[in-house]
Order: sequence, then C-alpha cells, then structure tokens
Amino acid sequence: MALVLKDITKVVQGETHIKPTSLTLETGQFNVLLGETGAGKTSLIKMMAGLDPIASGTVEMDGVDVTSLSTQKRRISLVHQFFVNYPHMTVFENIASPLRVAGMAKSEIEARVQEAADILQLSPMLKRRPHELSGGQQQRCALARAIAKDSQAVFLDEPLANLDYKLREELRELLPELFAGRGAVVVYATSEPEEALLLGGKTALMMDGSVAQYGPTAEIYRAPETLTAAMVFSDPPINHAAVQKTGDMLTMGDVRWNVSGDAAGLQDGDYIVAIRPNHILPTPTERATVPLSGKIGVTELSGSESSAHFDMNGLGWVSLSHGTHPYEIGETHTFYMDADACLFFAPDGSRVA
Repeated sequence: MALVLKDITKVVQGETHIKPTSLTLETGQFNVLLGETGAGKTSLIKMMAGLDPIASGTVEMDGVDVTSLSTQKRRISLVHQFFVNYPHMTVFENIASPLRVAGMAKSEIEARVQEAADILQLSPMLKRRPHELSGGQQQRCALARAIAKDSQAVFLDEPLANLDYKLREELRELLPELFAGRGAVVVYATSEPEEALLLGGKTALMMDGSVAQYGPTAEIYRAPETLTAAMVFSDPPINHAAVQKTGDMLTMGDVRWNVSGDAAGLQDGDYIVAIRPNHILPTPTERATVPLSGKIGVTELSGSESSAHFDMNGLGWVSLSHGTHPYEIGETHTFYMDADACLFFAPDGSRVA
C-alpha cells in the first residue's frame, strides 16, 4: 500500500498555497510532515484526505486514483490536535461510530472497539462521555477510533500539541506501536524537529507550501540538501552566516579558523556556513575550540539545557548546551564552536560540504 502524490497543487483565490508536490508515502513507517505553522502541513493533509480541493495533479491510494473521491470513500482516518469526539456519545459509541456508518456487523464492531480500547487503556471508560475524560483520555479516544476503523491511510495533524509534556511523551512512545503491522499509510504533521527524530521513519520538510527535502529522517537531519532544509530541521534555529575560504583559512567577519573536514575540498570563494546551536558551547572542549564573542540578549532554561541568544557583530546566533549556565543579559560572553560540525552551502543555498 502506498499513497502517491503527483504534482498536486492548491490554489485559493488565484494564490498558490501548495506548490507542485510529488511524494510517495508508504506503510511500515511514520511519514512525517515537518514545518513551522503556516508551512502547508495541514493543507497537504486535507488534500490527501479529500477535505480540500486539488487545483492540479493527482492522489493515488494503492494504485487507484482517488483525486475526485469524497473523504467518506477514501477509507481514511484523521486525528486533529483538538479533541474531536461526539459529546453526546459514550467512549464506546465514539470509537464505534465509523464502523456503524460502514454497516459493520455488531459482533465485529464490539470486537474492534474492545481491541482499540485495550491498546489505549480505555476499557474502564467505555461508558463515559467525553466531558468526563481528561485531555489525554479524549485524545486516546480519537486515536482508538482511527485504529478501530482499520483505514488505508491515517492522518495525524499535530495530535499531541494540546497535551501536557508528560502525556505527550507517553503517547509519542505509544504511537509507533499503535500502527505497526496494520498496513496503513501513517502521515504525522508536527512543527517540532525533535518529535520528527523521535518518531523516525521518513520526513518531508515543508516551507512556504513546498517540500524542501524528503527522505529518511535521520539522514535528512545529518545531511540537509539545502540551507532551507537545514533551517526547517533545527530548533532553536540553525546559525548561519557568510564565510570566505582562502587557502587553508575560513573567515566570518572578524572570526577566522583553519579549514578542516569536508570544507578542505572547497575551492576558494564565498559560501554560507551553518551550524546547529548544540555545537556552540559556553566553554571550550576538545572539539569546540573556535572562539566566538557576543553580547547576551536572551537566555532560556529548559529542563537540563540552557540556551543563549547572542549578538556577534550584527549576527544573531544561539548556543544550546547541557546543564545550567549563569549567563547575564547584556554581558559579553565567549562561546566555542565545533568547526567540524559546520555545514557549507553555496550562495544560492545548495549544499556543498
């Protein structure tokens, strides 16, 4: 089973919202759509689900063109970030609702609902109504409905976004198990790079209504093909700046360091250097040796990590490191860059090293 998009576009009042997009999404893995709010993730899901019209191109499911088919005829399930359950129905009735619409036998409905409820730990709550459930339980109910339906394609549009941290962690670990071996194409939209990495599978990086890169998630993270792809797949934002290579030296403003690694093969000239914040550290290490001085603007503590936004002669860069560090707003601090972790791009944004 595969869900194939062939040059699909979305046009609203003469404005192109989704540029020509071609993807082959397969079973046996998570297919992640990663991008910021407004990048086009939800629009693309609605087009695949038959909820939004396609201006051009085709959508195929299992080799069949379903472009003109209604949502009801596509054998799909859709789980939103909001808890979409029928308030007047019990949990059992909510999970069973698409099966009843399909005319399934009562015994089969009961078996499927019970299986889904067991998997999602909802069995003790089958007689309750949604308002009697917590947020996490309501989202479990929506996921159970998607599982019980036994769809060809399951679309998960930021399904964990409105849950607290602990519930998100629990459900994120559970999700790959829920759909393993079910033969459905699973498409998961998120704005968080870390979530894409945790889910694995393949990822389509989206920006401004187009796919910047698609492939195995870990490979894209390690080797983005363009600066745009690197920017989408980085949180905090990836640091980047103009750099010149001359002989065995690289120059970025008043910062200079010796060429090493893949950059050694570059011809002399102008490039863009990019480096993720976790390779800019507040103290030197064996790998992080290139000093960068900047004035601290904003600092953030997140669990066991510290980030510092600093101004380096007009360049706004970010450091992300383990532990807590006593930064002071307005102070000038020296950070240390791991030069071997730098990515290099041509002035047009294409990857060169």
